[in-house]
Amino acid sequence: MSGFPQTPHFTGLNQPVGREVELHGLAVQGTLPAEVRGSFYRAVPDPHYPPKFADDNVLSGDGMVSRLSFNDAGTADFILRYVETARFKAEAEAGRARFGRYRNAFTDDADMAGGDRTVANTTPVWHAGKLLMTKEDGRAYRVDPLSLETKGSYDFDGALKSGTMTAHVRIDPVSGEMFFFGYECDGLASTKVAFCIADRNGKLVREQWFDAPYCAMMHDFTITENYALFPVYPTTADLDRLKAGGDHWIHEMERDSWLGVMPRYGDVAEMRWFKGPKGVSCYHMMNAHEDAAGRIVLDQCLSNVNAFPFIQAASGINIAPWDIQGALTRWTVDYNGTADAVEETVIGPPGDFPLIPAAQQGRPNEFGWMLTMDPQMKGPPVAGGPVGAMFNMVVRLEFGADGSQPGQVVDALALPPGWSINEPVHVPAADPGQLGWLVAIVDHQTGDNAFDHFAWVIDGGALGAGPVATVAIPARLRPQVHGWWVSAEQLAAAA
Repeated sequence: MSGFPQTPHFTGLNQPVGREVELHGLAVQGTLPAEVRGSFYRAVPDPHYPPKFADDNVLSGDGMVSRLSFNDAGTADFILRYVETARFKAEAEAGRARFGRYRNAFTDDADMAGGDRTVANTTPVWHAGKLLMTKEDGRAYRVDPLSLETKGSYDFDGALKSGTMTAHVRIDPVSGEMFFFGYECDGLASTKVAFCIADRNGKLVREQWFDAPYCAMMHDFTITENYALFPVYPTTADLDRLKAGGDHWIHEMERDSWLGVMPRYGDVAEMRWFKGPKGVSCYHMMNAHEDAAGRIVLDQCLSNVNAFPFIQAASGINIAPWDIQGALTRWTVDYNGTADAVEETVIGPPGDFPLIPAAQQGRPNEFGWMLTMDPQMKGPPVAGGPVGAMFNMVVRLEFGADGSQPGQVVDALALPPGWSINEPVHVPAADPGQLGWLVAIVDHQTGDNAFDHFAWVIDGGALGAGPVATVAIPARLRPQVHGWWVSAEQLAAAA
């Protein structure tokens, strides 16, 4: 595809592809575990047209959803389709980009004013038999889980009042309820946040709005058995800056972070705010739970600055990538105590895309996985993704039987030079003594602008042994943002 800016957001692994794909009967090499029968869905930003502004970023790309399905015959099928949002259709009709800067509606074509501008490119969410494609700047789009046909914008049958829905939901493994939120829920740079609960059948049963301390990028949140947690980090929006055509986000190094905590079935009036350190940033949380003393524990991939280079540039921050400090970090608070600040402890290595089994959501997790960089890597990382460098190592950490211990890296899989790995999903194992399987797309750079792509199935309890099964995908792929696993049984029940 031609006409795109030659910046890191549109070159290397980030080069736009703009092609839908349908492949059937792909060979599975190795031994496919019996439990790995179902579909691995991925959200992939891929711009359909060159952007209006040359400084656009990879996160503005039109949403694509892929489905890698593992069949009983021991083969795999792969489908990749655009999410046909209102924005996608409007630009397809004109044959060019009509929406402007990242999350700044004031820079759109005049006739697009007030339109639905989300690209639904961040997380595929499966709940109550429905597949939703989400991005936190708008409502989700419903997609057929088999054909990937776009069904349209989704508002829970008219019940959802918030104009936005987070890309990170939390599903309780016992009740089956889906907890989610939307920030800037009534307009750009608003401090309003909507906290919502959908029951196990997908019916929206609660929506409450509250004010955050300031308008911040609230990409993720967590739940415990009894509480909902809303972290706020100082990557902030300002309406005057947006009206002037500026960037949606800047990061404020001298502003405090916060953690809002409320009973998850309570009223937003019960929210308590705990002060965190200045200038920190986090995109993804591993989990949260209540410890034996009733305190609330939140484990997150925290860094001392926002890791996205385009946000650092807009903020006038000049920190070299190798000087960014980050780690898996634990914040502990006592909702019923008197302290008004978080207690912070480093419990694991730097990295991102933390993962636990779905059955441990909101409960103490004995183990978990995350992506990181091989500390002994030889050569540069593969260029790609919103940070500009892809991860090349997955590790498993153990936290003790009650989840209270610092994470100990007990297993790791480091990829060779020129290889990278996208965020994996977890597939439960039938044997309770087995930790389950990780399924991920890996990329292999074979030339200046040449890549091969594979799906790997990895034993979650034996990372170092490498993949037990692989599938070559003979199509050029872009890096994903997030993914979701749906079992064959779940798909059959929904059908």
